[in-house]
Amino acid sequence: MLIDTHAHLDEDAFSGDMHHCLDRARDAGVGRIITIGTTLESSRRAVELAERRPEIFAAIGIHPNYASAAGEDDWPELVKLAAHPRVVGIGETGLDRYWDHTPIDEQRDYFHRHLELSRETGKPFIIHCRDADADVLEILKNAAGQGTLNGVMHCFSGSQEMADECLRLGMHLSFAGVITFKKNAQLRAVAAAAPLDRIMVETDAPYLAPTPHRGKRNEPSWVKFTAQQLAEARGATLEDIAAATTANATRLFRLPD
Repeated sequence: MLIDTHAHLDEDAFSGDMHHCLDRARDAGVGRIITIGTTLESSRRAVELAERRPEIFAAIGIHPNYASAAGEDDWPELVKLAAHPRVVGIGETGLDRYWDHTPIDEQRDYFHRHLELSRETGKPFIIHCRDADADVLEILKNAAGQGTLNGVMHCFSGSQEMADECLRLGMHLSFAGVITFKKNAQLRAVAAAAPLDRIMVETDAPYLAPTPHRGKRNEPSWVKFTAQQLAEARGATLEDIAAATTANATRLFRLPD
């Protein structure tokens, strides 16, 4: 069994064939999917999906690119939503210097809020990091001074040095379809070197479809291509990688056996 630890099933891209996508995921051996909120409304939709489908769980948060658009009451409502039993993670949160949608100071403020909510609830945080490695590490190092970190670097695509620092701080690394792209040999080397008990797989669907479907709408069933590439990079079998990443995700997100 595989677990897609990061998808956005509430997006319009899935509005026409959600049922068929979930059927294909099941047929591909994907037993669980964590759907990720990016705004208050997106988080609510993620929870609604998790309430309707036993294989779906939710994470709730405000994406750094959408922090400026959040209303005054959005964060208190999100805090309430975090207590829902189908919510297993906080985020995605983090920092993004690639896009200029939200001032970096405002992104930092929301990043700290998510980390605190993670500590309060005991639910792991999920980090988005784009062109902001140094900033993210600074915040994580400060947070580590308050206790063991309980989180994952979503769609990890950083350097070996970034991976080493995140792992030293206790983080997990989740790999998406980008490791299947031909140019990303360095990222495959990072994935090969990471401890087996700290890695997970994801799609980030509907984005970042893996080879051989690059450029198409991504979906949870295609997490198998990422897992297969991870297995090849590590000289392991797909079955071994599926077992390890599933065990890691189950432990981190406290999913039922």
